[in-house]
Amino acid sequence: MNKIVFAFILIALQACAQKSYLAQLDPMGKFPSKLKEVSGMEITQDGEIWVIEDSGNKDHVYLVDQEGDIKKSLEIDHAKNEDWEDLAMDHNGNLYIGDFGNNGNDRKNLVIYKVPKDEMGKKEPNAEKIEFKYPEQKEFPPKKENLYFDTEGFFHLDDHLYIFTKNRTRPYSGKTWIYRVPDKEGDYKAEFLGDLFLCSDQDHCSVTGADISPDGKTIALLSYGYIFLLTDFDAPNFTNASIKIIDINTPTQTESICFVDNRTLFIADEQNNHGGRKLYRLDID
Repeated sequence: MNKIVFAFILIALQACAQKSYLAQLDPMGKFPSKLKEVSGMEITQDGEIWVIEDSGNKDHVYLVDQEGDIKKSLEIDHAKNEDWEDLAMDHNGNLYIGDFGNNGNDRKNLVIYKVPKDEMGKKEPNAEKIEFKYPEQKEFPPKKENLYFDTEGFFHLDDHLYIFTKNRTRPYSGKTWIYRVPDKEGDYKAEFLGDLFLCSDQDHCSVTGADISPDGKTIALLSYGYIFLLTDFDAPNFTNASIKIIDINTPTQTESICFVDNRTLFIADEQNNHGGRKLYRLDID
């Protein structure tokens, strides 16, 4: 085959693979000014919405309604907010707080706090520690081409917590690295499951939040302005999943995502110069 023809075919295939679908978020409400940096969100089977903020904010989880108003604030005992970045929940109602924000890729104290369901009724719930490290990280920080160890998204599935790292590589590779750790208290070496290429746009392709649908068939990875929907996978291998890219057409800093049901997502953004501090709904049908 002519090399020029082959090159055009390859470019066309890549363009098809990167096709995105435009969607419009439906605003539901606005968080109060004390919740300017909502970084993680999860919804219970009873429809309760819990949110957290990231570094520089309180060691609290907040119960909010669908207008974004705070209904309850709980200070988590034995859990310091160094950089809380996401929330996850298992089918038993236990809440997991991902304290794994690592902008500089230099942290050695990564931890996920597990708050048992029966603790959530207390004013200061006690948390268990799931401490972990990335075995592939040898330097703190690593060289610019290996800056894969910041994290802002995870979810719970089948007794494990699945972690999707936030890519800060230079030059930018477009990949998220996938790990998992057990959902029980302990100190672990995270299990590396592979990497997943999302897209090559540095401004839109680094993971800022993650969740899995209640039926376990769809994964939603959030970035700044994009949602990546993963289907047709066989856990724990997600590297060959089909990926659909949804452009949510927003200039704000979208940081939080969770499934309400198998076809509906809630999304939250932080406040920046373009606005934000809002709670949104998106029907992925």
